[in-house]
Amino acid sequence: MRGGGSRQVALLRYLLIRLLLILPTAWLLVTVVFFLMRVIGDPISAAMGGRLTQAQIEERKEAAGLNRPILTQYWEYLSGFARGDFGRTQDNEAISQVVITYGAATFELVFWGLLVAFAVGVPLGRYAATHRDSPSDAFLRFSAVLAYAAPVFFVGMLLKLIFSVWLGWFPVGGRASTHVELALHHVSPKTNILIVDAILYGEPSYVLDVLQHAVLPAVALGLLTGGIFLRLVRVNLIQTLRSDFVEAARARGLSARVVTGRHAVRNALIPIITVMGMCIAMMLGGAVLTETTFEWKGLGYQLAEYLRARDFIAVQGIVAFIAVVVAVMSFVVDAIVALIDPRVRF
Repeated sequence: MRGGGSRQVALLRYLLIRLLLILPTAWLLVTVVFFLMRVIGDPISAAMGGRLTQAQIEERKEAAGLNRPILTQYWEYLSGFARGDFGRTQDNEAISQVVITYGAATFELVFWGLLVAFAVGVPLGRYAATHRDSPSDAFLRFSAVLAYAAPVFFVGMLLKLIFSVWLGWFPVGGRASTHVELALHHVSPKTNILIVDAILYGEPSYVLDVLQHAVLPAVALGLLTGGIFLRLVRVNLIQTLRSDFVEAARARGLSARVVTGRHAVRNALIPIITVMGMCIAMMLGGAVLTETTFEWKGLGYQLAEYLRARDFIAVQGIVAFIAVVVAVMSFVVDAIVALIDPRVRF
């Protein structure tokens, strides 16, 4: 009882420390983004040089506060960021509103991608582990490396060519058909997560349409992480099947299927949760290419548009927001691992 209580205290202390570390981590990431964006010079000149006169550029720089000392700009940027103010785009649109509008689309895509990653990586990793050193195991390991190494945009274009152009099974791009998007625009309450909006609208054909549009982008993004999951499950399941508690379960006469499914697989899944933060960060990065390939209008798509328009203030705001999300997700993953894995020491 005393040991259990001390572990709970240690767990709470560990989670509190990890929670407090979010602030310096987020501060460091935001600071790096700010000063890296200043390496190009001031964003107004970089974006508008050649399109506006020097006097107009200076006027915009003055309005944006870019004529002030760099440390003053930095302090104002941090103060605004703490209030949820990420700046404004060239079109004078609040970047915080851009994040709210398009961020939901990106998180929806990452969610679908994670579902694909689990659906592919876990069962195939289990199969590879239980058929170790067989030709199918070698093929699955090679496929996992190929899925991880293949560029997301190349996989996306290949999927579009095969399943959209040649077979005509799925739409070429977009988050939904035009008439569906127009209808869901008026749903209340509007979440900007189309599958949720379609369910709230109550039209089954709209739900099906949204799901059809999500398949290819989710597969293109999910295969990237699915390859990692496959190899993690395989390696850790092989190690778990050699452990003492598995041998004890076999000695009690339990079948191989029961031993693998009920005892070994659960422990083999813990490392996946451990690397989940890194995987989500990878998927957020891959979402830029996936959204551009499939015209999935999320933060990645908007980020590419702002880069083409050389709107570096908008780029700075979106990248900083994504950095903070990664820091928060890292804490959430650490907390989950600490709660479910008794081997973690605090």
